[in-house]
Amino acid sequence: MRRRGVTVILGALITALLAVGVMVAPLPYVVLKPGPTVNTLGSDNGAQVIQVTNAKTSTSTGQLRLTTVNVQSQVELVWAISSWFSRKDAVVPRDLIYPPDQTEQQVEQQNAQEWTQSQESAVTVALTKLGYPVQSYVKSVTPGGAATGQLQVNDVITAVDGTKVTEPDQLIKLVQAKPAGTTRTITYTRAGKTGTAKITTKKDAGSDAPRLGVSIDGKQPSPYDVKIDLNKIGGPSAGLMFTLGIIDKIEPEDLTGGKIIAGTGTIDDDGNVGPIGGIPQKLVGAKDAGAQIFLVPKDNCAEALKNAVPGLPMARVATVDDALTALKTFTSGGTPKPCSAA
Repeated sequence: MRRRGVTVILGALITALLAVGVMVAPLPYVVLKPGPTVNTLGSDNGAQVIQVTNAKTSTSTGQLRLTTVNVQSQVELVWAISSWFSRKDAVVPRDLIYPPDQTEQQVEQQNAQEWTQSQESAVTVALTKLGYPVQSYVKSVTPGGAATGQLQVNDVITAVDGTKVTEPDQLIKLVQAKPAGTTRTITYTRAGKTGTAKITTKKDAGSDAPRLGVSIDGKQPSPYDVKIDLNKIGGPSAGLMFTLGIIDKIEPEDLTGGKIIAGTGTIDDDGNVGPIGGIPQKLVGAKDAGAQIFLVPKDNCAEALKNAVPGLPMARVATVDDALTALKTFTSGGTPKPCSAA
């Protein structure tokens, strides 16, 4: 009987140890939690988030807050169970955040690159809205090329056959829209004066692609030097809020109207707002930060509606112009275009 009792005790102890092991063993999941929000019009760690030199910046009475998501990458069963029952957290497969063909360090590096690109695009879009568009200028002229003797280095090409050129990639598409040997009317500015040239495109060496015979680059001359000083966050989702923050800093008008406005969304150089991940957690974080409205990328609206936070209205935005319109409407006492599932 004594030996049997010892066996029972040992069995129970082993079972308990195995249970503890299961509870603390890492799982193939991560937990998404509401992260901190940052007022792009304010300061972080003692430094202004958006810094503009060579300009008299304005001071807003409200806030434009970017939102973030914290990722708990090491998840034990006890934490997973707790998060499954949480209304703020989400337990998702680890592969959704850290693809199996990438290490955590590689994912972090990619997030850092996207973070930098989002800042660059935010500056580009904001300066364009402020009247300083990207210019497509001639970087070099190919000897013997179609444009020899007609275009010069530093000429800014503004139109092709009357179609306005807004960026170098568009210029290339316009030129290649018609076959080589077509005469195109190129409008340009040189030393501040407008001119036109009739240029018959030539085939590219080794292909039938039509060419003007110039290399093109983009530049965005403006009197401002804009810097964003916020490096603890990764990914591209702050692009929209950075764009709005830069515009608000430089324009005399207060875009916030004294309100606390939060939002999220990527931004490209054309001002389009793209979808992001972690919308449920960002809505919670925004509400906790006192936000009075949340700007939602249109492609996130269906998810946002399923995870709506009481007391936090949402506005649907597809472009930076939509966001500016939403702010103007909201701060004037109106109701911006709401999110819809479609």
